[in-house]
Amino acid sequence: MTFSIVGRDPQTGDLGVAVASKFLAVGALVPFVRGGVGAVATQSYVNPNFGPDGLALLSGGLAPQEVSARFQAEDAGIVQRQFGLVGADGRSATFTGQGCHAWAGGIAEPDVAIQGNILTGPEVVQAIHRAWLEAAGTPLPRRLFAALQAGDQAGGDRRGRQSAALLCAGPGRGYGGLTDDWVNLRADDHPDPCTELARLLDVHDLLFGRPETTRRPDEAELRWLRGLLVRQGYAPALPPGEWDEATEAAAWALYGTENLEERWVPGGQFDPVAVAYLRERYPD
Repeated sequence: MTFSIVGRDPQTGDLGVAVASKFLAVGALVPFVRGGVGAVATQSYVNPNFGPDGLALLSGGLAPQEVSARFQAEDAGIVQRQFGLVGADGRSATFTGQGCHAWAGGIAEPDVAIQGNILTGPEVVQAIHRAWLEAAGTPLPRRLFAALQAGDQAGGDRRGRQSAALLCAGPGRGYGGLTDDWVNLRADDHPDPCTELARLLDVHDLLFGRPETTRRPDEAELRWLRGLLVRQGYAPALPPGEWDEATEAAAWALYGTENLEERWVPGGQFDPVAVAYLRERYPD
């Protein structure tokens, strides 16, 4: 009772799943992603084992079509199952059992698998596919979300809306660069879950995005930052002049408290996104 898209960025190797449904906390059951291995969406009378099992089979060298064949051969309830898979090499597969509630179907092409059931019609899958193609070149989380939103706007789940989720992984994309786990966002019970997911993705980009550009602060900006650091208690006093160790230590403490540590750049460089956020949060 769900529509989903499983995708891969051919330039970066990033993998992910976006999903929405008239179902509580769809993100808890449908999407599974492992960096460097693949991604799976399992839905329609969900067999949640398809997620970890599919990733294990992909990791073991099976192609998505071979994984699909294994599922179809071994699951007694396969007639009511639906799933999509994309491997780390971009091969894909989608499956819709004959017992899935109408409308149900999907599309599989290199780097993408799209599927849905209990939809308003085939136009939902077609809209997802079209948006996926049009968003080529954008970061994978944004591309997947654009496709999901297009499906929602085309009619989506014919029973209505309740939850949505976005799960992505990529090489060193995780917090602190320590894991591949990148985006893991869920709107579990919301009247407009895709809109809520968009808001969460914006917050995620602010707090966990990394600087795309940096620059040194001018004299006025440095004076503003030092004043902010003193007012907020990060330093008893900071002398004017060039960037120094005391300013760096206090600024690092501010960034950490504000959950902006992924946007921190040492040595007196400013990330414009972080500075704009701090300017709005702490006006002069």
